[in-house]
Amino acid sequence: MTAYDGGAVEFERVVPPSGNMEVAGRQFWLGPRRSGQVITFWADTDVIHLTAGGLRVKSAWSHLSVAGLAKLAATGARPAGPPPLPKAQPGAAIEVERVVSNAGQVHLAGRYVIAAEILGGRRVGVRIEEHTLMFFDPHTRELLRTRPNPLTWDQACTIRGASPAGPPPRPSAEPITAQRRASNTGVIMVAGQKIALGRIHAGRVVTVHVADHTVTIDLGRDDVRTIRRTTTQAVRSIKAHRPRKARTTRVS
Repeated sequence: MTAYDGGAVEFERVVPPSGNMEVAGRQFWLGPRRSGQVITFWADTDVIHLTAGGLRVKSAWSHLSVAGLAKLAATGARPAGPPPLPKAQPGAAIEVERVVSNAGQVHLAGRYVIAAEILGGRRVGVRIEEHTLMFFDPHTRELLRTRPNPLTWDQACTIRGASPAGPPPRPSAEPITAQRRASNTGVIMVAGQKIALGRIHAGRVVTVHVADHTVTIDLGRDDVRTIRRTTTQAVRSIKAHRPRKARTTRVS
């Protein structure tokens, strides 16, 4: 066994069936889908990185002291090489995972921040940059939404579970599919763009595929229309809205 030199250490652990790992008095949630995977821990007194097959899984601020690292070294941890990610510098991006509420919000640094109602109930990663919040799928790093960042660097550093950020998330190349109910005049609205289908389609529910530059409407019976997209707004809802009932006045 190599004598501990006071630096970072590395060691492996196998993810249990529950997906919840306990290491050095702290729990690391990876989910049951990673059950049986070998995870490499890179740890110092500032940060802990978890990688699988050389790819970063997650990072967290370290709870370990020098004595805690020495204890890990005494039970099999080895001197570590370079960290999988550089240390976060003041102003650098950090990220955290949260579950979006049914109202489409996440709780960050003592305040609620809007993600998107369409993401309600979903676990997302949040990349916090100087001026931007990027909401992404934590497994694929697919970009889901972008919002203005209302937090300062100091506020972001107080967020529970925050860690140095990984690579920037990327938008999906696939179009977003949604449903819309045509109005009484045969008009639908998607991503802030009004599209006239004609009165013959009034009240119908149609399927819409929204890509970066086009909107394709499937009207059924091989009737498919593709038009140029004129907005950059995100698709905020997937399902069609229910028709509104007109108010009735009771006559006595």
